[in-house]
Amino acid sequence: MIEINLELFSNKRPAKLSDLPQYLREAENKAGSGNEVVLTGRAPVWLYLAVAHALHGKAKKLIYRSPVTGDVVIFDHNPF
Repeated sequence: MIEINLELFSNKRPAKLSDLPQYLREAENKAGSGNEVVLTGRAPVWLYLAVAHALHGKAKKLIYRSPVTGDVVIFDHNPF
């Protein structure tokens, strides 16, 4: 399982929408192809949504890890 901390994408400063293409490239590189991926870290909702959309079709399973709710499965394309 690959964990991607979105908070680290913006070097502890507020994420900028203008940097979104860079964030998406970084997420896609870290996620690879066909892996189970966990998204975590303090980041704006728009960044979580954009990364989840970018990883759809690339990740086998995507999970959002929340300190409040625990793990939330966003999608799971494992046929078994």
